[in-house]
Amino acid sequence: MYIADLHIHSKYSRATSRECVPEYLDLWARRKGIDLIGTGDFTHPAWREELREKLEPAEDGLYRLKANFRLPDQLAGGEKSPRFVLSGEISSIYKKNGRVRKVHNVILLPSLESAQELAKKLEAIGNVHSDGRPILGLDSRDLLEITLECCPDAVFIPAHIWTPHFSLFGAFSGFDTIEECFEDLTPHIHAVETGLSSDPPMNWRLSALDRFTLVSNSDAHSPAKLGREANLLDTELSYPALAGAIAGNGGFAGTIEFFPEEGKYHCDGHRNCGICLSPSEAEELEGRCPVCGKKLTTGVWHRVQQLADRPEGFLPQGRKPFESLVPLPEVIGSSLGMSPAGVRVQARYLELLGKLGPEFYILREAPLDEIVREAGPLIAEGVRRMRAGEVERVPGFDGEYGKIQLLTAEEIDRISGQISLFGASPDEKPARKAPARRAAKSSPAPAGTREGLQTEERGPLAGLNDEQKAAVTAEEAAVAVVAGPGTGKTKTLVARIAYLVQERGVKPAEITAVTFTNKAAGEMRERLEKQIGKRAARAMRIGTFHAVCMRLLDDVVMLADESEALFVAEETVRECGLRISAKKLLQEVSRRKNGAPPDEAEEKLPQEAYLRYCEKLAAYGARDFDDLLLETLERFEPQNRKESALRGFTHLLVDEFQDINDLQYRLVQAWSRAGESLFVIGDPDQSIYGFRGSDARCFARLAQDLPHLRQIRLLRNYRSTPEVIGCALPLIAHNGGEARSLEAFRSSGAPVRALFAADEYSEAIFIAKEINRLVGGIDMLDAQERREAGCARGFSDIAVLYRTHRQAEVLEKCLRIEGIPYTVTGRDKLLTDPDVREAVQFFRALSDPGTAPLHRLAAKQQPEKFKALAEIFQPLMEREKPQKLLERWISERELSGSPAMEKLLGIAVCHDGMASFLQNLAFGGEGDLIRSGGKSYLSDAVSLLTLHGAKGLEFPVVFLCGVKKGVLPLDAPGRSVDLEEERRLFYVGMTRAQDELTLLMPGEPSPFFTEIPQGCLQKGKASPVKNPSGGKQLSLFE
Repeated sequence: MYIADLHIHSKYSRATSRECVPEYLDLWARRKGIDLIGTGDFTHPAWREELREKLEPAEDGLYRLKANFRLPDQLAGGEKSPRFVLSGEISSIYKKNGRVRKVHNVILLPSLESAQELAKKLEAIGNVHSDGRPILGLDSRDLLEITLECCPDAVFIPAHIWTPHFSLFGAFSGFDTIEECFEDLTPHIHAVETGLSSDPPMNWRLSALDRFTLVSNSDAHSPAKLGREANLLDTELSYPALAGAIAGNGGFAGTIEFFPEEGKYHCDGHRNCGICLSPSEAEELEGRCPVCGKKLTTGVWHRVQQLADRPEGFLPQGRKPFESLVPLPEVIGSSLGMSPAGVRVQARYLELLGKLGPEFYILREAPLDEIVREAGPLIAEGVRRMRAGEVERVPGFDGEYGKIQLLTAEEIDRISGQISLFGASPDEKPARKAPARRAAKSSPAPAGTREGLQTEERGPLAGLNDEQKAAVTAEEAAVAVVAGPGTGKTKTLVARIAYLVQERGVKPAEITAVTFTNKAAGEMRERLEKQIGKRAARAMRIGTFHAVCMRLLDDVVMLADESEALFVAEETVRECGLRISAKKLLQEVSRRKNGAPPDEAEEKLPQEAYLRYCEKLAAYGARDFDDLLLETLERFEPQNRKESALRGFTHLLVDEFQDINDLQYRLVQAWSRAGESLFVIGDPDQSIYGFRGSDARCFARLAQDLPHLRQIRLLRNYRSTPEVIGCALPLIAHNGGEARSLEAFRSSGAPVRALFAADEYSEAIFIAKEINRLVGGIDMLDAQERREAGCARGFSDIAVLYRTHRQAEVLEKCLRIEGIPYTVTGRDKLLTDPDVREAVQFFRALSDPGTAPLHRLAAKQQPEKFKALAEIFQPLMEREKPQKLLERWISERELSGSPAMEKLLGIAVCHDGMASFLQNLAFGGEGDLIRSGGKSYLSDAVSLLTLHGAKGLEFPVVFLCGVKKGVLPLDAPGRSVDLEEERRLFYVGMTRAQDELTLLMPGEPSPFFTEIPQGCLQKGKASPVKNPSGGKQLSLFE
């Protein structure tokens, strides 16, 4: 028979002792009498290195401390050599079935090698460096699948399953059944950890737990806390035997338990008010504190009652025995009337270990007369009462540990025959009894509904309001819909297409829908597939301008992507002796091709350089993005167009019309000239791509060109609260023009916050801490004070917006350190990096060997190296994902230290195939390029986006950074400022928020800030919340 404590933590976990290292874990395991302990924190690379250094293999799958690291100790009865098994706890925070879930799981592994392999997999999902217990936005079911795929012999155990904030059955963010959590993989769960606040009899009340082994562990954050709970096993010491016993194959002999009342979440309560209640008392108060009215923390006892299908005292067949113990320092303290944490008790504790042996021997087996002889009658009586269960229980609640009282002061006096010299602990503060109960506060009103919707309709008109329905059913040949933020633009557009097919009998192949991003095209197609069927949706032409044109010209076009066009531009700059950058040359070439005035174009880019660039591009047999549109336009001129090509444009619909440039406008005219209907939708107040030639006046231009154009306005905002609209609408009104009308159809919510920060670093730290608060805390210390913030948010509910990519750098750093998963959306200078360009050109050449010479630059420059690399990667192209291919490329090219390649890898993990990856790099707009903060895109993650990249999206919570002078509007050298467009950009950012909007000003506020009604704002300082635990506030950068 041996004792095992399998769930502990290393010094790399939050709020843990610096002594959580192998030497001290071994020392305290000997002191406790524990034969096998988990290593904890196997995911942390520095901890694994330390384990490799200090442990050596023992029995199959187990390790022991090397002799030269062993710390001496004066322990009676000889000293064993405790064994270690690889273990770790992983925190998953994610959304499932409409609720935020926070579940901790413990994993046991048979070797350091398997720990290394699984940790590498998990590192691809989130940050495993900042905390020994990593936080992943990963579904527990998917975590189990990844674990089993990586190591079939792993043992996967849901941790402390009743803890309110972070557990399988937790009252605040858990599940009601294990099947809801793990779904089809539930049969692979063989054990659950019951936690300190419950004991086996409480768990026996759930018949659903009968098939699981009930394990108990300490979850120790310091070596002295080892063995608070533990497991008894009657097997050989080996990993296979341990795993088999936990799986129910024999050998699991029971558990050592806390008295459940001593656990810090046993009862319902509110710690700040000292309120501790039974389940029935809490229900009478409707779960509200009778002192302050705030929500109570639901205790484990209450949660067990909610899910139990058996009465108290039920004894199932095949149950395992258990022992309820009190840690020896607490026995000594309670028996002598001293504080268990006091110096005298600690000295007495070590003295007894030296005289009697390990702690578990003293508590469980040592004869009482031996204890009397070495420890005295008081401690012996305390041990006797503990073994007999004759204890007074003061239950724990809301994060406050309970107390097990063994002897009263009077009993101590009577047994010792004299008044105690020490008396009761002066810092002992029993929970206050509740004062006269107050009426519980009423619950807040439910969130607003989408009033004004026509719910009696069916088919494509279902759920549309009057304005939307008018747009969808309009019979005019040309219709322009001005759709403000949150008015249901995409819904209206999709309904219009469905209406054409289902009600007017239009053939799907006669419809073309043009979107601004690949992502928008994919979402539109997905919605249409649900509404009209996959076959009909696939018959339509749906895509961006460039994608549609590429499809039309597929037989002749060899497209140069951004990196390849840059290569040609660099050659042109050198040959023409220009004093501008290659990137600037491309911008000016694009302006000229898109119709910039000749005089202005010649001034910024000499005709000779323009022609040289075009000639060189043609010599490579390639076209750039503008050529794609120009050649398509030429094909659709009256003298060139074919009737067969026009059939697909019988009905043309254009999304985000306000963002088209002059060339795209001419394409719309050409495509729709012979068609039956043109339907455009967008919002001039969201025109934010002037630098690409877009013009907010395009709606007015269309009305002038098409005198019979019907214009419809969507005026009902269903996205944002009145508080958000009340701040955004007065801002955009400063752009002049017609009076704006946008009515918020949601109930009132939180005020818009305007917070001032000392600098961008302070701003970023605040955001990281505030995200922690919004998700309900990312560990238990954080979670205890988060209940009143309402329902916890998921990471994917939160977006952080900024004007420039440079602002994202410090934000990323802070989120990584805090362990918050995130993705970054938008284009930056990544594709201009030489290493990235080489990689992209190489894989484009391999993907399509028949492409123009431009795509084979790598082969032409270094043919032998290209050939060798091609032999390695060509066989892998079909079967490996882009992530794996790039990881291999980075290894082969020795680029592991390249930040740019790491970012490219972050984009690659968001794609399943190399073709889609390269396609998105070539055609993707600002909102299409998503880069994961980790090396996988499985996570529920916070979104980091530029204001441009955020357009078209919405989030419950939005932080808008850098609302300061010089950033909004952006004041950059050599760049003229378009104040109206910068204001529109700010407006776009503000109207992404559904429920909560926070404006942050790290410096002198933006001039736009004064255009917001100041009475609508809740102003303050961006200061991170204080640590509610009363302990040391961990620095974000420790």
